[in-house]
Amino acid sequence: MMPTILPNFLYPPPPSLFLAAMSVISFTALSLSGLSEVSGKHLQYSKFWNANPPPRPNPMRLSGRTGMLLLYSPALEAAVASFAVPGVVTGMRSQLLSLALSLHFFKRVFEVLFIHQYSGQMVLDSAILISSSYFISTVSMIYAQYLTQGISEPAINLEYAGVVLFLVGIMGNFYHHFLLSKLRVKGDKGYKIPKGGLFNLVICPHYLFEIIDFVGVSLISPTVYACSFTLGTIFYLMGRSYATRKWYLSKFQNFPKNVKALIPYVF
Repeated sequence: MMPTILPNFLYPPPPSLFLAAMSVISFTALSLSGLSEVSGKHLQYSKFWNANPPPRPNPMRLSGRTGMLLLYSPALEAAVASFAVPGVVTGMRSQLLSLALSLHFFKRVFEVLFIHQYSGQMVLDSAILISSSYFISTVSMIYAQYLTQGISEPAINLEYAGVVLFLVGIMGNFYHHFLLSKLRVKGDKGYKIPKGGLFNLVICPHYLFEIIDFVGVSLISPTVYACSFTLGTIFYLMGRSYATRKWYLSKFQNFPKNVKALIPYVF
């Protein structure tokens, strides 16, 4: 049943060993990272920046702002640069994909510079790992869409639904990051229980909207790679949100038990 339905929504897999391998690697690595978060082995940034014993003594650390800039800047540069490479961004889907990825990472860099408040550092190893993931996934998504040139469009076109979901996701993510930034006054590095927006229902609504954002991207560019990356991202953010809720429960005795991790009333 599933194999006969998917071609209605997806482009066929391109004849590219690189993309075939990256589809498997991205999905597997992100999913395993989500399981690691659940088991307590966290990527060392945000509230978990010093959660795990370092693999070696005195690992190199970055300030929170510098680390976050390293996470997102290479992917932003790759997305913007795609417009300058002849023949890569052609057709509406390619243009929308590169624009969506550029806006996604521009928003993140903007938040790093002007919105986020920082309470800790970032281990360089984690920063490089995450930055490489974002950069490679951005390049791979654009390349996968480029290889669809000359191939028939999927029978069911969800391109504009993808644009709507992407806009909902990016705006919802920004709004909840803004609410998080307002929890602290200048110089305050402590954590508080977030309030407002969907924080009254889930502890990680910014992750929920990031998932919606990437689902939108996958509908704009319904390639096997984009969908594999999005599915892996969903599993990773489920694990990260579960770990985040567990952390809040351990730190705050008055944390409301009805507040879920990621999906209101469900998870």
